[in-house]
Amino acid sequence: MNFNTNYQEINLDYCRASTGKRFANYIIDTIVFYIITFGLGIAIGIFKPSLLADVDDLSLRLIMLLFYGIVMFMTEGMSNGKSVGKLITGTKAVNDDGSDITFQKAFIRNIVRAIPFNALSALGTPSTPWHDRWSNTIVIDEKKLALQSQRVDLFDSVKNQIQ
Repeated sequence: MNFNTNYQEINLDYCRASTGKRFANYIIDTIVFYIITFGLGIAIGIFKPSLLADVDDLSLRLIMLLFYGIVMFMTEGMSNGKSVGKLITGTKAVNDDGSDITFQKAFIRNIVRAIPFNALSALGTPSTPWHDRWSNTIVIDEKKLALQSQRVDLFDSVKNQIQ
């Protein structure tokens, strides 16, 4: 048997979150976003109602797209690549080399979400939306990552025992 192969590499393609989990993340995050927006709308309506009267439909949609990107940026930036949806589904956004995303990377990743039709770019398997492609990030399933890490540890221990 040849155990000289380097098993330190973790296969991030295997660890990639499924399209179903990505969709669940999107639905959960959208619900949380609308709850935040609804609360903010109530606060604006109470303290400064004239702001709500002056906004037309197109402007409101553009503001909401940008606000969604900002909310997601703040959430993922402060929680090391996790949003509420990712926390619930056990997934995490990381750089495509497997390292944790930085605050700057979270900003790029989530401002791209403000581009209209970004959600349509997520269709397909594997799901690789624009905000992942343009920021060089992927969303991984943490359970699959744990299995990959255990595999690496197992092969390393067998390799060390034989040498």
